[in-house]
Amino acid sequence: MNAMLMQTKPSTALLVLDAAALTLGTCRFGPFSTSVRAGERIAILGPSGAGKSTLLTLMSGERAAAGGQVQFLGRGLATWSLQDRAHHRAVLPQSSEVAFGLPVELVIGLGRVARAHDPLLDPIVKQAASLARAAHLLGRRFDTLSGGERARVQMARVFAQLWDVNDGLVLVDEPLAALDPGLQFDLLDSLDSYAAQRGHAVVAILHDINHAVLGFDRLWLVADGKLVDDVACSAAAVPALEALYGIALTCMTNAQGDLVITPTRRLARRVAQDAVLA
Repeated sequence: MNAMLMQTKPSTALLVLDAAALTLGTCRFGPFSTSVRAGERIAILGPSGAGKSTLLTLMSGERAAAGGQVQFLGRGLATWSLQDRAHHRAVLPQSSEVAFGLPVELVIGLGRVARAHDPLLDPIVKQAASLARAAHLLGRRFDTLSGGERARVQMARVFAQLWDVNDGLVLVDEPLAALDPGLQFDLLDSLDSYAAQRGHAVVAILHDINHAVLGFDRLWLVADGKLVDDVACSAAAVPALEALYGIALTCMTNAQGDLVITPTRRLARRVAQDAVLA
Protein backbone atom coordinates (compact mmCIF):
# COMPACT_ATOMS: atom_id res chain seq x y z
CA MET A 1 0.00 0.00 0.00
CA ASN A 2 1.13 3.51 -0.75
CA ALA A 3 2.52 4.92 2.47
CA MET A 4 1.33 8.37 1.42
CA LEU A 5 -2.42 7.66 1.41
CA MET A 6 -4.24 10.96 1.53
CA GLN A 7 -5.75 11.64 4.96
CA THR A 8 -8.21 14.26 6.15
CA LYS A 9 -8.04 15.93 9.54
CA PRO A 10 -10.24 14.09 12.05
CA SER A 11 -11.69 17.39 13.28
CA THR A 12 -13.14 18.14 9.84
CA ALA A 13 -14.09 14.60 8.88
CA LEU A 14 -17.67 13.62 8.14
CA LEU A 15 -16.89 9.90 8.09
CA VAL A 16 -13.79 8.14 9.48
CA LEU A 17 -12.77 4.54 8.95
CA ASP A 18 -10.17 3.55 11.53
CA ALA A 19 -8.74 0.10 10.70
CA ALA A 20 -12.28 -1.01 9.85
CA ALA A 21 -12.33 -4.63 8.70
CA LEU A 22 -14.89 -7.24 7.72
CA THR A 23 -14.81 -10.99 7.06
CA LEU A 24 -17.30 -12.60 4.68
CA GLY A 25 -16.87 -16.34 4.53
CA THR A 26 -13.19 -16.93 3.86
CA CYS A 27 -12.63 -13.43 2.47
CA ARG A 28 -11.08 -10.69 4.58
CA PHE A 29 -11.73 -7.05 3.67
CA GLY A 30 -9.64 -4.25 5.08
CA PRO A 31 -8.44 -2.95 7.37
CA PHE A 32 -9.58 0.33 5.83
CA SER A 33 -8.24 3.57 7.30
CA THR A 34 -9.36 6.75 5.57
CA SER A 35 -11.81 9.61 5.94
CA VAL A 36 -14.25 11.81 4.05
CA ARG A 37 -14.89 15.52 4.52
CA ALA A 38 -18.21 17.25 3.83
CA GLY A 39 -18.31 18.42 0.23
CA GLU A 40 -15.68 15.98 -1.05
CA ARG A 41 -16.25 13.89 -4.17
CA ILE A 42 -14.53 10.51 -4.05
CA ALA A 43 -14.65 7.80 -6.72
CA ILE A 44 -13.89 4.19 -5.82
CA LEU A 45 -12.21 2.23 -8.62
CA GLY A 46 -10.96 -1.32 -8.81
CA PRO A 47 -11.27 -4.65 -10.62
CA SER A 48 -14.47 -6.69 -10.36
CA GLY A 49 -14.63 -8.50 -7.03
CA ALA A 50 -11.99 -6.27 -5.44
CA GLY A 51 -14.18 -5.29 -2.48
CA LYS A 52 -15.55 -1.92 -3.60
CA SER A 53 -19.18 -2.66 -2.69
CA THR A 54 -18.10 -4.22 0.60
CA LEU A 55 -16.24 -1.03 1.49
CA LEU A 56 -19.39 0.95 0.72
CA THR A 57 -21.50 -1.28 2.99
CA LEU A 58 -19.07 -0.61 5.83
CA MET A 59 -19.39 3.13 5.21
CA SER A 60 -23.18 2.99 5.10
CA GLY A 61 -23.56 0.83 8.20
CA GLU A 62 -25.27 -1.96 6.28
CA ARG A 63 -22.52 -4.23 7.60
CA ALA A 64 -20.90 -3.62 10.97
CA ALA A 65 -17.11 -3.64 11.17
CA ALA A 66 -15.75 -6.82 12.74
CA GLY A 67 -12.56 -4.96 13.64
CA GLY A 68 -11.65 -1.31 13.99
CA GLN A 69 -14.41 1.26 13.85
CA VAL A 70 -16.44 3.55 11.61
CA GLN A 71 -17.32 6.99 12.93
CA PHE A 72 -19.96 9.25 11.41
CA LEU A 73 -20.21 12.88 12.53
CA GLY A 74 -17.99 12.08 15.49
CA ARG A 75 -20.00 9.08 16.72
CA GLY A 76 -19.60 5.37 16.19
CA LEU A 77 -21.80 4.50 13.22
CA ALA A 78 -23.11 1.41 15.02
CA THR A 79 -24.68 3.65 17.70
CA TRP A 80 -26.88 5.47 15.17
CA SER A 81 -30.49 4.38 14.73
CA LEU A 82 -31.64 3.63 11.19
CA GLN A 83 -33.90 6.68 11.34
CA ASP A 84 -31.09 9.01 12.40
CA ARG A 85 -28.77 7.66 9.71
CA ALA A 86 -31.45 8.27 7.09
CA HIS A 87 -31.51 11.97 7.98
CA HIS A 88 -27.79 12.39 7.21
CA ARG A 89 -26.73 9.80 4.67
CA ALA A 90 -28.35 8.34 1.56
CA VAL A 91 -27.37 5.09 -0.15
CA LEU A 92 -27.89 3.82 -3.69
CA PRO A 93 -26.86 0.15 -3.66
CA GLN A 94 -25.73 -1.75 -6.72
CA SER A 95 -29.10 -3.55 -6.92
CA SER A 96 -32.13 -1.39 -6.13
CA GLU A 97 -35.09 -3.49 -7.18
CA VAL A 98 -38.61 -2.81 -5.92
CA ALA A 99 -40.71 -5.90 -5.30
CA PHE A 100 -44.09 -4.46 -6.27
CA GLY A 101 -45.46 -2.33 -9.08
CA LEU A 102 -45.30 0.88 -7.07
CA PRO A 103 -45.95 4.29 -8.64
CA VAL A 104 -42.76 6.17 -9.46
CA GLU A 105 -43.76 8.97 -7.08
CA LEU A 106 -43.95 6.50 -4.21
CA VAL A 107 -40.55 4.97 -5.00
CA ILE A 108 -38.95 8.42 -4.96
CA GLY A 109 -40.86 9.29 -1.80
CA LEU A 110 -39.39 6.24 -0.04
CA GLY A 111 -36.31 8.38 0.45
CA ARG A 112 -38.36 10.48 2.89
CA VAL A 113 -39.86 7.69 5.06
CA ALA A 114 -37.69 8.54 8.08
CA ARG A 115 -39.59 11.82 8.48
CA ALA A 116 -42.72 11.55 10.63
CA HIS A 117 -44.07 14.84 9.28
CA ASP A 118 -43.10 15.85 5.77
CA PRO A 119 -45.24 18.69 4.38
CA LEU A 120 -42.79 19.27 1.50
CA LEU A 121 -42.91 15.67 0.29
CA ASP A 122 -44.78 16.30 -2.98
CA PRO A 123 -42.71 19.26 -4.23
CA ILE A 124 -39.45 17.57 -3.20
CA VAL A 125 -40.40 14.39 -5.10
CA LYS A 126 -41.13 16.44 -8.22
CA GLN A 127 -37.92 18.49 -7.96
CA ALA A 128 -35.82 15.38 -7.28
CA ALA A 129 -37.37 13.63 -10.29
CA SER A 130 -36.60 16.62 -12.49
CA LEU A 131 -32.98 16.76 -11.32
CA ALA A 132 -32.57 13.04 -12.03
CA ARG A 133 -34.00 13.46 -15.56
CA ALA A 134 -37.02 11.40 -14.50
CA ALA A 135 -39.83 13.98 -14.39
CA HIS A 136 -41.48 12.41 -17.46
CA LEU A 137 -41.73 9.11 -15.58
CA LEU A 138 -44.00 10.47 -12.85
CA GLY A 139 -47.37 8.72 -13.08
CA ARG A 140 -45.80 5.48 -14.35
CA ARG A 141 -45.45 2.20 -12.47
CA PHE A 142 -41.90 1.31 -11.52
CA ASP A 143 -42.16 -2.25 -12.86
CA THR A 144 -42.97 -0.94 -16.37
CA LEU A 145 -39.72 1.02 -16.66
CA SER A 146 -36.52 0.13 -18.50
CA GLY A 147 -33.28 -0.40 -16.61
CA GLY A 148 -32.07 3.11 -17.39
CA GLU A 149 -35.39 4.63 -16.32
CA ARG A 150 -35.31 2.71 -13.05
CA ALA A 151 -31.77 3.93 -12.40
CA ARG A 152 -32.90 7.55 -12.75
CA VAL A 153 -35.86 7.00 -10.42
CA GLN A 154 -33.60 5.45 -7.80
CA MET A 155 -31.22 8.38 -8.08
CA ALA A 156 -34.18 10.71 -7.60
CA ARG A 157 -34.98 8.77 -4.40
CA VAL A 158 -31.46 9.51 -3.15
CA PHE A 159 -31.81 13.19 -4.08
CA ALA A 160 -35.14 13.40 -2.24
CA GLN A 161 -33.75 11.83 0.92
CA LEU A 162 -31.19 14.57 1.62
CA TRP A 163 -32.90 17.36 -0.33
CA ASP A 164 -33.35 19.63 2.70
CA VAL A 165 -30.17 18.62 4.57
CA ASN A 166 -26.70 20.17 4.58
CA ASP A 167 -23.32 18.43 4.92
CA GLY A 168 -24.70 14.93 4.41
CA LEU A 169 -23.15 11.83 2.89
CA VAL A 170 -24.24 10.27 -0.42
CA LEU A 171 -23.01 6.74 -1.18
CA VAL A 172 -23.76 5.36 -4.65
CA ASP A 173 -22.75 2.03 -6.19
CA GLU A 174 -22.43 2.03 -10.00
CA PRO A 175 -25.09 4.73 -10.54
CA LEU A 176 -24.37 4.98 -14.30
CA ALA A 177 -24.33 1.29 -15.26
CA ALA A 178 -27.69 1.22 -17.08
CA LEU A 179 -27.47 4.63 -18.76
CA ASP A 180 -26.44 5.72 -22.25
CA PRO A 181 -23.38 8.03 -22.52
CA GLY A 182 -25.42 11.23 -22.72
CA LEU A 183 -27.47 10.39 -19.64
CA GLN A 184 -24.32 9.34 -17.79
CA PHE A 185 -22.91 12.85 -18.13
CA ASP A 186 -26.30 14.43 -17.36
CA LEU A 187 -26.69 12.43 -14.15
CA LEU A 188 -23.11 13.12 -13.05
CA ASP A 189 -23.74 16.84 -13.58
CA SER A 190 -26.96 16.57 -11.55
CA LEU A 191 -25.22 14.70 -8.75
CA ASP A 192 -22.42 17.27 -8.69
CA SER A 193 -24.73 20.30 -8.53
CA TYR A 194 -27.01 18.62 -5.97
CA ALA A 195 -24.09 17.86 -3.65
CA ALA A 196 -22.35 21.20 -4.17
CA GLN A 197 -25.45 23.23 -3.29
CA ARG A 198 -25.85 21.35 0.00
CA GLY A 199 -22.25 20.62 0.97
CA HIS A 200 -22.82 16.88 0.70
CA ALA A 201 -19.91 14.49 0.33
CA VAL A 202 -20.29 11.96 -2.48
CA VAL A 203 -18.58 8.57 -2.60
CA ALA A 204 -19.31 6.67 -5.81
CA ILE A 205 -18.23 3.29 -7.13
CA LEU A 206 -17.50 3.68 -10.84
CA HIS A 207 -16.04 1.59 -13.65
CA ASP A 208 -15.30 4.40 -16.11
CA ILE A 209 -11.92 5.97 -15.35
CA ASN A 210 -12.76 9.15 -17.26
CA HIS A 211 -15.98 9.75 -15.35
CA ALA A 212 -13.98 9.37 -12.15
CA VAL A 213 -11.18 11.73 -13.19
CA LEU A 214 -13.49 14.38 -14.67
CA GLY A 215 -16.13 14.49 -11.95
CA PHE A 216 -14.38 13.74 -8.66
CA ASP A 217 -11.63 15.07 -6.39
CA ARG A 218 -10.05 11.85 -5.11
CA LEU A 219 -9.69 8.27 -6.27
CA TRP A 220 -9.78 5.37 -3.83
CA LEU A 221 -8.17 2.40 -5.55
CA VAL A 222 -9.29 -0.97 -4.18
CA ALA A 223 -7.75 -4.37 -4.93
CA ASP A 224 -7.88 -7.73 -3.14
CA GLY A 225 -10.09 -6.34 -0.38
CA LYS A 226 -7.76 -3.47 0.50
CA LEU A 227 -7.44 0.24 -0.16
CA VAL A 228 -4.17 0.22 -2.09
CA ASP A 229 -3.99 3.91 -2.99
CA ASP A 230 -5.74 7.25 -2.43
CA VAL A 231 -4.77 9.78 -5.08
CA ALA A 232 -5.94 13.10 -6.43
CA CYS A 233 -7.78 13.11 -9.75
CA SER A 234 -5.09 14.19 -12.19
CA ALA A 235 -2.67 12.83 -14.77
CA ALA A 236 -0.39 11.90 -11.87
CA ALA A 237 -2.86 9.11 -11.00
CA VAL A 238 -2.20 7.22 -14.26
CA PRO A 239 0.67 5.00 -13.00
CA ALA A 240 -1.45 3.90 -10.03
CA LEU A 241 -4.38 3.16 -12.35
CA GLU A 242 -2.14 1.12 -14.65
CA ALA A 243 -0.96 -0.95 -11.70
CA LEU A 244 -4.53 -1.35 -10.43
CA TYR A 245 -5.94 -2.76 -13.66
CA GLY A 246 -2.80 -4.27 -15.17
CA ILE A 247 -3.15 -2.22 -18.36
CA ALA A 248 -1.18 0.50 -20.10
CA LEU A 249 -2.93 3.86 -20.29
CA THR A 250 -2.43 6.97 -22.38
CA CYS A 251 -3.59 10.39 -21.20
CA MET A 252 -4.17 13.55 -23.18
CA THR A 253 -6.01 16.85 -22.86
CA ASN A 254 -8.89 17.56 -25.23
CA ALA A 255 -9.86 20.90 -26.76
CA GLN A 256 -11.98 21.75 -23.71
CA GLY A 257 -9.05 21.20 -21.37
CA ASP A 258 -10.42 17.92 -19.96
CA LEU A 259 -8.05 15.08 -19.14
CA VAL A 260 -8.85 11.98 -21.23
CA ILE A 261 -7.43 8.55 -20.36
CA THR A 262 -7.54 5.63 -22.80
CA PRO A 263 -6.15 2.07 -22.77
CA THR A 264 -3.42 1.36 -25.28
CA ARG A 265 -3.29 -1.64 -27.63
CA ARG A 266 -3.26 -5.24 -26.44
CA LEU A 267 0.52 -5.64 -26.74
CA ALA A 268 1.06 -2.74 -24.37
CA ARG A 269 -1.43 -4.33 -22.00
CA ARG A 270 0.60 -7.52 -21.88
CA VAL A 271 3.72 -5.49 -21.13
CA ALA A 272 1.91 -3.71 -18.27
CA GLN A 273 0.67 -7.01 -16.85
CA ASP A 274 4.18 -8.46 -16.96
CA ALA A 275 5.45 -5.41 -15.08
CA VAL A 276 2.81 -5.85 -12.35
CA LEU A 277 3.67 -9.54 -11.94
CA ALA A 278 7.45 -8.98 -11.93
